Amino acid sequence: MSRIHDALKKAEEERNLHRPASSGSTMEVAQPPAATTGPSVALPGEKPVASSRAALLAQGPTLDALQTRVSVANWKPDPEKVIAYQGTDARLGTEEFRSLRSKLYQSRDAGPLRKVLVTSALPQEGKTYVAVNLAHAIVRQRERRALLVDADLRWSRLHTVLGTNLSPGLTEYLRGEADELSILQRGPIDNLYFIPGGKTAPNAAELIANGRLKLLLEHLTPLFDWIIMDSPPAVAMSDASLLAEFCDGVVMVVAAGKTPFDMAQKTREQFKKFRLLGVVLNRVDMNSTGSRYYYGYYRGARNGKKAKG
Repeated sequence: MSRIHDALKKAEEERNLHRPASSGSTMEVAQPPAATTGPSVALPGEKPVASSRAALLAQGPTLDALQTRVSVANWKPDPEKVIAYQGTDARLGTEEFRSLRSKLYQSRDAGPLRKVLVTSALPQEGKTYVAVNLAHAIVRQRERRALLVDADLRWSRLHTVLGTNLSPGLTEYLRGEADELSILQRGPIDNLYFIPGGKTAPNAAELIANGRLKLLLEHLTPLFDWIIMDSPPAVAMSDASLLAEFCDGVVMVVAAGKTPFDMAQKTREQFKKFRLLGVVLNRVDMNSTGSRYYYGYYRGARNGKKAKG
């Protein structure tokens, strides 16, 4: 009888283990895991609910945010390098940048063109000078908005030309230390926005290729008529070629009487697979070409003065 009694007792204990807990039971019931802050998974027939911040990051800044959240900074542009600053049209070179602007608009007939990379074979050829004055020439047109980007992460110089801060800039954004609106600047030049280079980046090539630059341009391109990017010299580093991957066309700057022919050819070959829009011949001796004479003749006639000769 004791064996039967033990078997019945064991069966009763097993039934109690599988029986649902009553209101007076002390048995703990496992709780479902707490909801996470990530995107929700929709059930059949339901719409997924995404957080507003995630949606904002996916869409990028709006034009309203660009105009209201990017405050006007106290830029002090270098008048020797920003040649048409404060409406000065008489400076030599002003008309040349208007012509360059017109050529870019004409190039749009051959395909989409909004993001332009300005580069050169070697340092000190004037690519930064060309980039800033081209952007300035664009915004001098009515209701044209341009973004100037210092993409030379190894030796940023554009902020010195505009007389503004170096950071936060592109380096900080590519490292994930700053967002899009915090790196944008605008100053006294209407409709000209600027992204400085930021702190020097020894690993510039890796930052350019990490995917964040592509995202930045995807978000900002719809807000601007033109984006002008100043790149490092092309021969010494690979940065310029990496940057060209994200642009619609390339403008190459060559210093007259300085750039070796073989270096210019090497740079041309380097951008062979990209859309080379043209070459800007910089530092030309105006007296040797006669351009100074004709420019002065035209100005004199326009102002009602009797031209000589």
